[in-house]
Amino acid sequence: MNILITGGTGFIGEELRTMLLKQGHNLVIVSRSPKKYEDEAAKNQRFIGWDDDLATEMNEIDGVINLAGENLFGQRWTDEVKTRIMDSRVQSTQQLVDAMREADQKPDVFVSASASGIYGNRGDDILDEEEAHGSDFLADVCEAWEAESQKATEFGVRVVNPRIGIVLEKGGGALGKMIPPFQFLVGGPIGSGKQYMSWIHRSDLCKALTFPLVNEEFTGAYNLCSPNPVTMNEFAETLGNVMNRPSIFRVPKFALDIVLGEAAKPVTDSIRMQPKKLQVADFEFHFEYLEEALADIV
Repeated sequence: MNILITGGTGFIGEELRTMLLKQGHNLVIVSRSPKKYEDEAAKNQRFIGWDDDLATEMNEIDGVINLAGENLFGQRWTDEVKTRIMDSRVQSTQQLVDAMREADQKPDVFVSASASGIYGNRGDDILDEEEAHGSDFLADVCEAWEAESQKATEFGVRVVNPRIGIVLEKGGGALGKMIPPFQFLVGGPIGSGKQYMSWIHRSDLCKALTFPLVNEEFTGAYNLCSPNPVTMNEFAETLGNVMNRPSIFRVPKFALDIVLGEAAKPVTDSIRMQPKKLQVADFEFHFEYLEEALADIV
């Protein structure tokens, strides 16, 4: 297939590209700095800029995977940062939809990312794709993000929105920030520890992102997480066991609130998702359980 990807040089995108290239697909990567990746260009992988003629590119594209967006982690959510978080997702999605609309030949499918944050802080509630949305900032971002992508259905493109949970792999995401304290014997749960984490191994994530490309009946929003979410206490204990380190130094929520403010919500909110639509469609997870996922990573 000919696949156009945004966010293809990030934490998720790099793994996704590697997988798709091994499968023999042809990739067009949209980047803010395409010249930076000239050394990676090849017969089956090209890098273009957001200012290039995306509508012309779309004429040759079978599927679009949209992962573009400002990083949520590592900074306080000031009003300026919130604007960047929202605009980086909605405006890039709008640009892609406009390009598809203008193209003479439309892509068949548009996989446009969303996030577990759409559900808000829900305690022990088990959340499938039919559950109501939350009412906080992240939920508003996800709703706007999904709504913009769904406009492509108006001209016949099949749209799917993977609601991505906490992605596990070395070198990035929440796990990248949790491993170092355990290495120095000061690791432990974050917040109350009772909050649920809907997690996914990065390799399963990439498989699930491409699942709609070849499953033509798959449409709409779907939860992208392991079938077995865990509490933060369970997560920290399992990580400690896998690393042969103690899990005793809790980071209290009030401390995170002081340092990060609202930006602590992705790890302190409780979101207990179930990937019901993937399960019904017989998607096979390679890493269903946290211990085997962490053992593979660390």
